[in-house]
Amino acid sequence: MIPRYLVDVVLEDLPVIDKDVIVIGAGIAGLFTAIKASETNEVLMITKKSLLDSNTRYAQGGIAAVISEDDSPAYHRQDTLIAGAGLCADEAVEMLVHEGPLGVRDLVRMGTQFDQENGEFALTKEGAHSQRRILHANGDATGFEIVRALSEKAVENSRIEVWDDHFVIDLVTENGHCLGVLVQKPDGQRLFVRGKATILCSGGAGQLYRYTTNPEVATGDGIAMAYRAGAYIQDVEFIQFHPTSLCYPGAPRFLISEAVRGEGAVLRNIKGERFMERYHEQLELAPRDIVARAIVSEMEATKSTFVYIDVTHESAEMVKHRFPNIYEFCLNYGLDMTTDWIPVAPAAHYMMGGVKADLNGETNIARLFACGECSSSGVHGANRLASNSLSEAIVFGRRIVDRINQLEPLPKDTPVHMDSLERHETSMQAVVEKRLKLQKIMVRYAGLRRDAKGLGKGLEELKRQLPIFHSELTKREEFEFANLLTCAMLTTEAALTREESRGAHYREDFPERDDLVWRKHTVLHRDYGVIEERINDV
Repeated sequence: MIPRYLVDVVLEDLPVIDKDVIVIGAGIAGLFTAIKASETNEVLMITKKSLLDSNTRYAQGGIAAVISEDDSPAYHRQDTLIAGAGLCADEAVEMLVHEGPLGVRDLVRMGTQFDQENGEFALTKEGAHSQRRILHANGDATGFEIVRALSEKAVENSRIEVWDDHFVIDLVTENGHCLGVLVQKPDGQRLFVRGKATILCSGGAGQLYRYTTNPEVATGDGIAMAYRAGAYIQDVEFIQFHPTSLCYPGAPRFLISEAVRGEGAVLRNIKGERFMERYHEQLELAPRDIVARAIVSEMEATKSTFVYIDVTHESAEMVKHRFPNIYEFCLNYGLDMTTDWIPVAPAAHYMMGGVKADLNGETNIARLFACGECSSSGVHGANRLASNSLSEAIVFGRRIVDRINQLEPLPKDTPVHMDSLERHETSMQAVVEKRLKLQKIMVRYAGLRRDAKGLGKGLEELKRQLPIFHSELTKREEFEFANLLTCAMLTTEAALTREESRGAHYREDFPERDDLVWRKHTVLHRDYGVIEERINDV
């Protein structure tokens, strides 16, 4: 079905570069981990575009950490477990809530400037949080500020080498060990980069869907290449759809942060009626999956393609000060948050599952680590608590580096066997058309609401694209499509397997949560197929 490698190469014929640590991707996970690793290692960061192109850059709300004296790790833990709907790993959550504040201090030391009020960190509240614990920067530009600070730190670091516009095609493995990566340069030349450790920080797969808050680069590359290499892929049926992305003619699906609702905004259908009281006691601050499905229900009931978010009852000064970027973005399209209701609809936002990793971020393949959205650390369970993603990246980034520092250098004479499929050039339908078709399949059959019939049909349609793996791929967009197709099939297969509704996964034919049968992880492996892993409470 899906081959081990995307291209036919003879590794011995390629130029070889040796580094201690290889970091694939940027964002907070890649940048933070690279900076920490550089304290004791020579690091190579590889990005397919640039250090500034990642999901982190677009993160508005902030980073969740226990800072206030009114808050506690116990509260943060409870909120995370409730949102995760029974699938969080207790130990991973414990680490997150206790080690997150330490990571925030690291970010500050690295130059991140979080907003302050009266000499202390300004904290806000977001959906499903019981306390104000969200640190933010420049109002609603937290991700951009973190990326700015960390990328400046990385670029000036003599122990970090950055390769922009390079594409990692595949992980190179032998006998259960990751030896490095196969990389394509901007001019098409290929290299073998060896390292004692390889860290996937490649982000999520929002581009699986037609409507997403993610940038163009979010094509699930790390998850797909790890799957091909024999890593376990866990819980990828859980795709979080952000309830409120801008839905306006001519405008992209720009994120209207959850923090807007945290500061008092309400949701109204096109009749002007506030509706969340019909769906959840926490109203607009209910968990994201509930809010997103409530919005879809209202859209269907009113035969509309959007609902409104209304913050006009708050002071104009507060809105402009707290959400300067959202305010300015909407204004560019003739929408004034202080006087207008803003049209919004759900859009694919975050993948809770990914490459299965242990408490040190290590996968079942030795020397291969995963950090950030491409990983499945056990923190998020079936539904990520808002602003926990940035915290997860720094907590696990630190732990990954601690583990890497215990590794012996890689033996340089390890032979590698790579099968050749004798691929040939084929006349392919334009990749942009294939990608759009895949996105439409995922929206229709594996979106916010699913059932067996639709998922089965979606899987069938996706499998018709499998011949691409036997074609000679040379361009970035071709590799990206192959990776998207891999992730789409994994997500659809996992969603078909899980016959219940839990967190961000909603089955109309199995609308109830079933802890007796389904309190377990869905794990996929290229050789062993679908494995169900029961959660054992201690």
